[in-house]
Amino acid sequence: MSQPVIMKSNKYGINLILNPNIPFGELLGYITDKFLESEKFFKNAHIALSFEGRVLSDEEEYLILDAISNRTSIHVICIIDNDEIREQYTKQKIDQYLEESSGNTGKFYKGTLRSGQVLECETSIIIIGDVNPGAKIVSTGNIVILGALKGTAYAGTSGNEECFVVALDMNPMQIKIGGIIGRCEDKGILASLRERKRSAAEPQVATVLDGRILIEPITKNAFNNL
Repeated sequence: MSQPVIMKSNKYGINLILNPNIPFGELLGYITDKFLESEKFFKNAHIALSFEGRVLSDEEEYLILDAISNRTSIHVICIIDNDEIREQYTKQKIDQYLEESSGNTGKFYKGTLRSGQVLECETSIIIIGDVNPGAKIVSTGNIVILGALKGTAYAGTSGNEECFVVALDMNPMQIKIGGIIGRCEDKGILASLRERKRSAAEPQVATVLDGRILIEPITKNAFNNL
């Protein structure tokens, strides 16, 4: 084939036709470039992805999904085998996803937010990854970070001070819940949090109590009070 990667869209997703001969590392770069070129058209789309022309290992498929997740706003719901019933099966998967997600009030984001990146969400959100220094996550609902919070988190943007922020490793530059702000340079809970020496990261939750940001270890009682 003359091109390393050919992208074909269909009713339910994207089919990638891959050159079988070039090294995978080089091919991954071409795939990433293709999705970056299509970012504007597919922005925030939920798609199924299929491959043909080349047999990929599980690790290679994961690296492709990771590149798409980290570099674009496209959400890959599933990978579909390339066969004669692919379109029917894809439709079933998409319909199932939409049905299951229609009753949810939260969203998932997989990937690390790096310095300068801002992720905004009109619902509660779960981040599967880290929020690095200089990055910002903004949500009208709650924020749950299955990783490290080292940047800025703003929950309850509509003014809801009953929202919370959870992180497996809580070390923020700034947390804001509703109209209440806590900064790392402030004297108080965030400053003491950064100065505290811990042998291992400890999951913690940030809430508003008596007009200030309170950060405490996650316990059963902590969640009962949310």
